[in-house]
Amino acid sequence: MNVPSHYQSGFTNEFATEAIEGTLPVGQNSPQRVAHGLYAEQLSGTAFTAPRHANRRSWLYRIRPAAVHEPFLPLTHATFHNRFDEAPATPNQLRWDPLPLPDAPTDFIDGLTTLAGNGGPAEQAGVGIHLYAANRSMQGRFFYDADGELLIVPQQGRLRLATELGVIEIEPQEIAVIPRGVRFRVDVIDGEARGYVCENFGALLRLPELGPIGSNCLANTRDFLTPCAAYEDVDGAFELVAKFQGALWSAKIDHSPLDVVAWHGNYAPYKYDLRRFNAIGSISYDHPDPSIFTVLTSPSDTAGTANVDFAIFPPRWLVAQHTFRPPWFHRNVASEFMGLIAGVYDAKAEGFVPGGASLHNCMSGHGPDAATFEKASNADLSKADVIGGTMAFMFETRKVIRPTAQALASPQLQGDYYTCWQGIAKHFDGGNKP
Repeated sequence: MNVPSHYQSGFTNEFATEAIEGTLPVGQNSPQRVAHGLYAEQLSGTAFTAPRHANRRSWLYRIRPAAVHEPFLPLTHATFHNRFDEAPATPNQLRWDPLPLPDAPTDFIDGLTTLAGNGGPAEQAGVGIHLYAANRSMQGRFFYDADGELLIVPQQGRLRLATELGVIEIEPQEIAVIPRGVRFRVDVIDGEARGYVCENFGALLRLPELGPIGSNCLANTRDFLTPCAAYEDVDGAFELVAKFQGALWSAKIDHSPLDVVAWHGNYAPYKYDLRRFNAIGSISYDHPDPSIFTVLTSPSDTAGTANVDFAIFPPRWLVAQHTFRPPWFHRNVASEFMGLIAGVYDAKAEGFVPGGASLHNCMSGHGPDAATFEKASNADLSKADVIGGTMAFMFETRKVIRPTAQALASPQLQGDYYTCWQGIAKHFDGGNKP
C-alpha cells in the first residue's frame, strides 16, 4: 500500500488529498475522463439535501468502482450481531471481567463479541456495544458496516486500520472512527489486541457544543486527524464482508477495495488521542455534571439529549473544598456503559480492571463502593487529589442498554458485583436527639 507519512488536521473539514500528483480534478467532481484511468465515485454519509453545515460526503477517485464484486451471501457469526431482545433488560448493576485473548488464530472481525445495545439500523437510532479480542491481522478480507459508524477504543495492542481513504494507526488511549460504509482492513501490530467498539446507528458523531465554556477546552478540533490518500493496486482472491441490517454478508472480490488514489470531501475516517483532551472541573466546591467530559456526541431528535455520548475520565486534579470528591452516588435517566483502558477508576477500589466493563441502566443506583466512600469521606481536602495514570470512558445513551444473552451467560460476568455496596454502613445519628 502507498502509505501516507502524515495526517490532515481538523474535524469535518473539507479535505483534499492525492497519492499521485495531478489526480484530483480541478473545478468539477466527475469529469468525462478522470486522470490515470480512474473512476469517480461519490460516498454520501448524509442525505443529499442535509443542511450544508451537517452535510457529509466525499468524492473518491479509484481504480475500480465499489460495485465490482460478486453477489453477497449470508455469513454466520456466532457472537457479533444486533439482537438486543434476546433477554429481558435488567435494572441490576452489571460488571464484566476483560474478554480473554483467543488461543486459536482470530482476526478483528472473528474476534468481535456483542455485549449490549439498543435500537438498531432499521430505526436509525441507538447503539451496539461490542468487545474485540484478536491475535492476527485480517488476511485476504475486508469489512464495511452499512448499519452505523464504528468508534474503536483500543485497550491493549496497536491497530493499523487500512481504509479506502488512507491508513490510520491507533494505540491504547487513542480512538478511531470509521464512517458507515467505508471499507477497511484491521492489522494487529503487536500480535494481540483487545478493546471496545461502539456501533452508532444514529446521527453522526460530532463535537459537543461548548456553551458558556467558550471556544476552547474539551477536545480541540485541530487534534482530530484524517488520513492522507493511500491505495492498494492488488489483484487476487479476496473476501468482502458487509454488515447490513444486523447481519453479516460475504462476497468474493478479485481485487483490494482499498484502491482510492485520491479523494476530497468531509466524510472520512479520523483518529484522536484521548491524552490531548483538556479536562475542566470545579475549583471551588461540588461537581459539574459529567457532560464536561464529553469527547463526541451523536445528537437525537430531542434537544440536549444524545443518542449516545462518548465521555472519558482522564488524568486530572480534584481540588474542590467541602466536597465529596469522587463521583457521587447517582441515578440517571440515561444509561451508562463504562470501560477502563488503563489505570484505576477513582470511584472503585477493585474489581473494575482494564479491559473490563460495567453497565448501569436507567435509574439504577450506583456510585463509589464502600472502600472508596470511607477513604474519600476522610480525605484531607486541604490537599489536591491528583488522579494520574488512568483512562476510563463511558458510552451514555438515552435508551436502556439491553445486554445480550451471551453477555448475561458469560463467565466474565461478575455475579457478586452488587456486594461492593453492601459494606456501606449506616451513619445516621437521628439528628443527635437526646
